[in-house]
Amino acid sequence: MLVLSRKVGERLLIGDDIVVTILDSRGDGVRIGIDAPRSLKVHRAEVIEAVTAANKEALAAPAVSEDQVLDLLPPAPRPATPPQD
Repeated sequence: MLVLSRKVGERLLIGDDIVVTILDSRGDGVRIGIDAPRSLKVHRAEVIEAVTAANKEALAAPAVSEDQVLDLLPPAPRPATPPQD
């Protein structure tokens, strides 16, 4: 792991097309800006970890049949019948 000290306004270049800029430093937090190509995914690690944990939990849940899901839905409204003469 590369460890650097940077001041507000200073930048870090990763490869040819990623720029990390230090925007602000307050107490125990640092705000950074990341300029990267749209094709590159940039995510916070804690979000990825939470999604992965939720996916694992969903896989461990008992399977639910289509009928069980349909039973949870409210009944569909009946179409109005036209008045008869």
